[in-house]
Amino acid sequence: MKGGRERAPGSEKEKPGSAADEAGAATVSPHLDAAQREELITANLGLAHQLARRFLHRGEPLDDLVQVASVALVKSVDRFDPDRGVDFAAFATRTIIGELKRHFRDKGWAVRASRRVQELYLELGHATATLVQQLGRNPTVAELAEATGASEEAVIEAIEAGQGYRAASIDASESEDDPLAVRLGAFDGNYDSVEDRALLGPALATLPPREQSILHMRFVDGLTQSEIAAAVGVSQMHVSRLLSASLEKLRETIGQAEAGRP
Repeated sequence: MKGGRERAPGSEKEKPGSAADEAGAATVSPHLDAAQREELITANLGLAHQLARRFLHRGEPLDDLVQVASVALVKSVDRFDPDRGVDFAAFATRTIIGELKRHFRDKGWAVRASRRVQELYLELGHATATLVQQLGRNPTVAELAEATGASEEAVIEAIEAGQGYRAASIDASESEDDPLAVRLGAFDGNYDSVEDRALLGPALATLPPREQSILHMRFVDGLTQSEIAAAVGVSQMHVSRLLSASLEKLRETIGQAEAGRP
């Protein structure tokens, strides 16, 4: 044992990283000597494993649950007072279950919810199982609120928060060839035009408002030169000359901007 305590003859050598090691020998119960403590821990490891398996299908690895339960067992041994006449198994069970629930409350949620919401969510799970057996169907929000003594708004909040208990990976999929990440989006062809727009914007700003309007009508609205001429009140020939001059001005401005880029 740690702290210079002598191990009883014939006792099994404690492995590094065991539950007793992790809890620490500094908290050894004053009511038990080292040999009694070791014997009580070893004799009840099966109880810790059994209680850990109760929480197996809640998204946490069994190894983690067993570790939490084993450390809780050691805490139970160190807090246990045999002079009180309390059965150790009952005392340890309450402590281990409490530690497991605390583990899920503090570390089991992918999106952290308040303690009130977490406890109500767990209570709703028990209430739902009971009401399904009684009613033969899934209970309504009003029935859950009545069973738990909470408001309907609080029940809805807890149910919604429960959706964030375990986050799903975007790489997870029913088919290995079709991960969720592949179906979340598609290639945007407009990415290639981002740089062009960044260059074109300042260049357009150098043109007079009338030329900007003519370019917009021609290349955005898709009007013909005749339609633009009628809208602006000039001849088609003049529109053609304005378009040519404006495009040449844009090419020159953009060329200068590209030349000045590092």
